[in-house]
Amino acid sequence: MAHDRRFRFGIQVRGPFQGLSWADTARRVEELGYSTLFLPDHFHEQWGPIAAMAAAAGATSTLKVGTLVFDNDYRHPVTLAKEMATVDLLSEGRCEVGIGAGWKRLDYEQSGIVEDAPGVRVSRMMEGVAVLRGLWADGPFDYSGTHYEITGLDGGPGPYTPGGPPLIVAGGSPRMLRFAGAHADIVGVNPSIHSGEVDADAARDGMADRMDAKVGWVKEGAGARWDDLEINAWVPVAKVTEDSASFAELLAPSFGVPADEALESPMTIVGSIAEITDRLEERRSRWGFSYHVIQDESGAIEMAPVVAALAGS
Repeated sequence: MAHDRRFRFGIQVRGPFQGLSWADTARRVEELGYSTLFLPDHFHEQWGPIAAMAAAAGATSTLKVGTLVFDNDYRHPVTLAKEMATVDLLSEGRCEVGIGAGWKRLDYEQSGIVEDAPGVRVSRMMEGVAVLRGLWADGPFDYSGTHYEITGLDGGPGPYTPGGPPLIVAGGSPRMLRFAGAHADIVGVNPSIHSGEVDADAARDGMADRMDAKVGWVKEGAGARWDDLEINAWVPVAKVTEDSASFAELLAPSFGVPADEALESPMTIVGSIAEITDRLEERRSRWGFSYHVIQDESGAIEMAPVVAALAGS
């Protein structure tokens, strides 16, 4: 069934809101109308995503829990398939599993995990997706690839969601986005981070002209699946203001583009409620973006009026 592309919003955090327990944080996110509570998957100061997902699901009744995104290099897909099936069972189908090929140079350097060339990491992640899907299906699973060898494994427990929880594949390159279009349920269309850290080049790759190309790659990969996909935007800058032009002037240097271009990027949600409504409607029409993920506690509070106005429409 084709996705109806109604607006929904997620929030990505590294730990509890200030002064709140993790359970109370999850309940607060749910009260604010957010669809999903996400955690990243890095080795710096953040809560462990798997345990935090399970605890947040147990403290809420409608809130979905997920990751943006698991680095495939950090977790063998056999182990991850079991953990995510378990979270899906505990949450009664409120789990979303984001996965990517890895990008953060500091994670690899500090952990000692080998950072292979991008093409190798992407190939390994593609095999990892096949293993996840296979283990979430019924019956024993066999797989023979370059990176993974699975023999007769019936990877119980089975997930609550038939076929497994929705899979988010996020990336910014042609190969990644064509693959996501062909295999994901939700596609995170992101800037490419070639340097291994978020810098001016990565910001520039999130501008509107680049999104035209990126969504085109998703469509190429999806073919007849395009209408079935939900398109996800990671939003590091969110501000409700009656003076979007002045805010954009402050923002533009960090993006390395003119102010008006910064406002057009799906990486930003800036303006009055009316302006933001118009911008998000335009992005949904132009690129298919309907699922926007805001960052941190301040973003969650800042964007609550937008969530109240647009979620489900």
